[in-house]
Amino acid sequence: MTQHDSDAGYDDEDDVPEWADHVMATVAAEVRRRRKELRMSAQDLADRCEEIGHAIPRNVIANMESGRRANLPLVDVMVLAKALHTNPICLIYPIGYVAKVQRLPYEHRTAPWEAMCWFTAQDSGSLADRDMLRYQREHIEALGEVQAAMASESYAQYAVQHAASATQRAEALRDQAACLERIDKAKQRLRVARSFIRRDRGLIPYLPPELADIDPDQPETDTPEENL
Repeated sequence: MTQHDSDAGYDDEDDVPEWADHVMATVAAEVRRRRKELRMSAQDLADRCEEIGHAIPRNVIANMESGRRANLPLVDVMVLAKALHTNPICLIYPIGYVAKVQRLPYEHRTAPWEAMCWFTAQDSGSLADRDMLRYQREHIEALGEVQAAMASESYAQYAVQHAASATQRAEALRDQAACLERIDKAKQRLRVARSFIRRDRGLIPYLPPELADIDPDQPETDTPEENL
């Protein structure tokens, strides 16, 4: 069911609150909707926030949901999202539950999906740190790939050593060779990502000891960006 503007705390286009009030009303409405969906009372939600480590009293939650709260700190949004088993971005831009949101003051309202893409640097606009986000994401994906390939190679190596026949051994050797190729390719992806992160003076992600060979002893040369 789509939640209309009236559900977020205002009635029509002639009665739209200021941008900050609009954002707060959207978050408050989604907190209320999510809380009821989980069959939690305001006290249940307050108790869960306290368990997480950031107390938000029941009356504060009630005032927020009713529109009587004057402000909504980011830390509260983060803890409320955790308590409600969702993500902060889903409280700010509740895709599927509001028709439109206003990203910034004086902007026309837009679809929540477009706003979320902007917020999470997935849109096509200019952003100084977009490349760093891309490099870090590539690093995470490549690291997961190389670790998975190494685990598969260990299993293939075990199969080679314990093969019951020449046919099984040959098959296991082929699997092992394929895993080693995957490892090499994933390691190269890691090297490329790390070279760009280093070039742009970003924080170099940690690597486990078994991947110490990823970083060469000498400074890396730049790699063409199209390789990423």
